Amino acid sequence: MEVIKMSEKNAELVRLLKSYNKVLVAFSGGIDSTVVLDTALKTLGKKNVVAVVANSDLFTDEEYAKAIHLAQELGATVKGVTLDYLANDEIKFNRPSSWYWMKKLFYQKMNDLKAQYDCDVVLDGMIMDDNDDFRPGLRARDEEGAVSILQLADIYKSDVRTIARANGLSNWNKVASCSVSSRFAYNTELTVAGLQRVMKAESYLRRLGFPTVRVRVQDNLARIEVLADQMNDLVAQMFDVNSTLKNLGYEFVTVDLEGFKSGRMNDSLSTEVKAALVD
Repeated sequence: MEVIKMSEKNAELVRLLKSYNKVLVAFSGGIDSTVVLDTALKTLGKKNVVAVVANSDLFTDEEYAKAIHLAQELGATVKGVTLDYLANDEIKFNRPSSWYWMKKLFYQKMNDLKAQYDCDVVLDGMIMDDNDDFRPGLRARDEEGAVSILQLADIYKSDVRTIARANGLSNWNKVASCSVSSRFAYNTELTVAGLQRVMKAESYLRRLGFPTVRVRVQDNLARIEVLADQMNDLVAQMFDVNSTLKNLGYEFVTVDLEGFKSGRMNDSLSTEVKAALVD
């Protein structure tokens, strides 16, 4: 039954793609946009698909380089762009509306490139699960006319991984990444130095064997989040971890006993504030 259901979703995704002549895929290198790009290439042909990869101070250069390489490996025409998010005060001061503005600027740039490459549409990698999360960027997507084709095909995260694995995509089990601004409390000024410090701390912890990790920052305190079943492994290396993060410039280093939680900083926002940002 599940196999039939997945076959139907795949068929719907292909049917939707066939309604376009040429598409621009906003490509992050994550599993969701990889499924979009791979299926678009197989459905429409390489000459009718452009992959755009965006870099900025809010994401690591490593993730950007990997995304460029993967898109090229899949056979797409690839365009890399750099976005200066910190030039926007809503983003620079990490206000609750920053997620909306990041996506607004992102989709506007994608639309500029859509016209440049004579594409019919901008496709992103949003999935059905994203509708159940706090996602102000969805409003920006709708305003700018981008299409979340996986949502139109009723595809969830579990479906994406199944499709990716079946199609032999190398990143089928890739850990999701997120803007480094999410490591800072709202209404905190973001600086390049502060963002890079977080990136270095998380890169170090990933090398230690914690692929799912966040280093949340509050003033001079670094609060580490790892998966609950890896907490003991982290504590076992506490002296080296403490020393390394202090050498990066943090005065205090702690571990969040609740473990990893995506979007934790959003817990500080009231229901009313969230509703105002997504409606």
